[in-house]
Amino acid sequence: MLSAEEGRAIAEDQDARDALGPIRDSFLFPSGPGGVPVVYLTGNSLGLQPRTARARVEEVLDDWAGRGVEGHVQGTSPWLPYHRFLTAPTARLVGAQPDEVVVMNTLTVNLHLLMVSFYRPASARTRILYEGSAFPSDRYALASQVRFHGLDPAEALVPLVPRSGEHVLRPEDVLDAIAREGERLALVLIGNVNYLTGQAFDVGAITRAGHAVGAMVGFDLAHGAGNLVFHLHDDGPDFAVWCSYKYLNGGPGALGGVFVHSRHRDGRGLARFEGWWGHDEASRFEMGPRFEGMPGAEGWQLSNPPILQMAALRASMELFDAVGMTALRRKSERLTGLMDQLVRGMPGVEVITPADPAQRGAQLSLRITRDARGLLQRLAAAGVLCDFRAPDIIRAAPAPFYSRFADVVRFAEVLRGHVTGK
Repeated sequence: MLSAEEGRAIAEDQDARDALGPIRDSFLFPSGPGGVPVVYLTGNSLGLQPRTARARVEEVLDDWAGRGVEGHVQGTSPWLPYHRFLTAPTARLVGAQPDEVVVMNTLTVNLHLLMVSFYRPASARTRILYEGSAFPSDRYALASQVRFHGLDPAEALVPLVPRSGEHVLRPEDVLDAIAREGERLALVLIGNVNYLTGQAFDVGAITRAGHAVGAMVGFDLAHGAGNLVFHLHDDGPDFAVWCSYKYLNGGPGALGGVFVHSRHRDGRGLARFEGWWGHDEASRFEMGPRFEGMPGAEGWQLSNPPILQMAALRASMELFDAVGMTALRRKSERLTGLMDQLVRGMPGVEVITPADPAQRGAQLSLRITRDARGLLQRLAAAGVLCDFRAPDIIRAAPAPFYSRFADVVRFAEVLRGHVTGK
């Protein structure tokens, strides 16, 4: 464990040499005690607002005021094709081809829509393998999909749990479970970064293992999109879904995203729910009686999208495109690595996130032995914002867009002062 003095020296050097440091000014920070911007370590819950988001949203409002319905087809950013402003940046973000992604709906809605297509239990192949500690909304969605097919969740859902006395799953145990379930497995659905522990999983390895036993494979990238570098097209999962209000800084309740691999481009042989915005755009407004799906992920769309939300997300995606995930990930590994060195081994604190940078993103989950909820409040009173998960977990996420190395040291100093009384 680094001393406070060593941490401050490293932070001063890293911040001075950080090529991404100036991008921090592209975001707006809440004010803490004395009006000083807070140390914001909750980008894994809600990302900060990009400064340009207001202008992007006001552009839409101005067109609405000045053009009315003609805003769909007029102006510098007409609404009819507005989602396409996000297509190429989103594809680059997750390592996909442009026609494999679309921004639409919200995460759990998209998860249900994709499971309609990719969870098709038949004969003995009925089971879904998932993380036992997956986010509750995912577990609710899985159970309801199983019941929708007339099956018993107690039988069809197979939770992955760590070995006795361990906090996270061993990668080999995930692969062994896939092989063990074999022909009983209809779907592997993994949260690529576990919301509670911060553990990251190998998309390519899990996909290959799932496909080897004949299962479909999907990922929830809620805590991965904008956090890790992905190669979804090359790694080949059947689908992925994510939200945009965490690391993607799209704002509260922001739209989600969908990836559908190009081998399913025409949707042939797949059941799916249909809506008019998924209809072939060349004939969409002919209002014909028969659905003709758009090729690629856009064929899973249902309704015309909320443009104001897309405008806010567009502001953030422009920043991602300017910086790139490779550079963000490099900084993220250094930030989280410094935090780990400062807090792992601290009295009264147990880090349950893997120490291996390849198995984590921009998050450490800390089990606090005494009064974790009270500690969260004391951190906030000192101008450091983290979040809490019952009964005893504090999560700290140094998002590389706007976190400084000095912020990590400040967090560790305040934490140490409260858990040790020094």
